[in-house]
Amino acid sequence: MCRSIQPLHNYDPPVTVDEVRAAALQYVRKVSGTSKPARVNQAVFDAAVEAVTAATSTLVAALVATSPPHNREIERLRARARRERVQLRVIAK
Repeated sequence: MCRSIQPLHNYDPPVTVDEVRAAALQYVRKVSGTSKPARVNQAVFDAAVEAVTAATSTLVAALVATSPPHNREIERLRARARRERVQLRVIAK
């Protein structure tokens, strides 16, 4: 659904509160269809971000990992390589 929302579970170092909030903000932006709500909707938008942040934190804390934690830097490099491969395929067509 949201390509910019990054996986948060099973990483070393563990996810930070800021990363959870950023993912929640992206989700609420996507669902609401706006990146900056009107002033009249700001309170509801902020409340939704806080609720999604809390739910996400609860979920990530409760999940049990069955594999070793992923390294964030290695995962970023892999994602960059995937994007480059996709771009090369598009250019080659």
